[in-house]
Amino acid sequence: MMNQMDEEQKNFTKSFESCFENQTLLAKVIEQFPYPIQIFSLDGTAQLINRAALEMIGIRSVETHVGKYNVFRDPVVRKLGYTDQVREVLKGNVVHISDFYASYRDLVRYFNVVDRDIQSIHADITCFPLANTDGRMEYFAVFFIFKKVYRGKEEIARGRQYLDIHWQEPFDLQETAKAACLSKAQFTKVFKKHMGITPHEYYRNIKIEKLKEKLLDPNLSVAQAFAACNMNYNGHSAKMFKEKTGVSPSVYRRMSAAKRRDYGL
Repeated sequence: MMNQMDEEQKNFTKSFESCFENQTLLAKVIEQFPYPIQIFSLDGTAQLINRAALEMIGIRSVETHVGKYNVFRDPVVRKLGYTDQVREVLKGNVVHISDFYASYRDLVRYFNVVDRDIQSIHADITCFPLANTDGRMEYFAVFFIFKKVYRGKEEIARGRQYLDIHWQEPFDLQETAKAACLSKAQFTKVFKKHMGITPHEYYRNIKIEKLKEKLLDPNLSVAQAFAACNMNYNGHSAKMFKEKTGVSPSVYRRMSAAKRRDYGL
């Protein structure tokens, strides 16, 4: 499989190199290419960018990018630790970067990109040298395959739905993130950004709300109410309940019962 991919990559590179001597043709090929692609001079400055890259990354215009953006000075690339890896293309090597995961907020912060309802982008990136007919490299290309654009809300909704359904089960971050189609780290980061709390805190809040409902049932003892929520009635659980409500489970039950009597319920 890897040999096949390498061969496809070589053919892909040769197709661009065949256009290299004809700059107009090269520009047309790049512009019509369906995947995001950029061409850089050897100092890392952007020389060409196609429409697919503009739209996917959110760059406002060619004029604000070409001749101004430099991949070797990109603070996002530096932050993620990929600068030295990208520089390997200057040695004539084809560079593959798998699972490039960048915060879209960082792109908005550092560059002139459209501020959209996007949390992050996830892509595979290939950098390859472009040599002229003399075999001398003058430019290099960067080719993107975007795996996913995380808008956040959809992923969070799936994660919340999973927790809402599986609240009686032990908390499982791996399964919750899987339901949201994210890694554990990605899900935790995006969830907290949107919700203001961690997935585990959200899960605990569900448990407490369900326990409060069970405590209103006079047919259940406090211990039975805890058991109905798949919780052990012990010091730790009681303390957690008090931290969330301000009172102990038994006091909450008495206060709730008194309120119900006052309202004739």
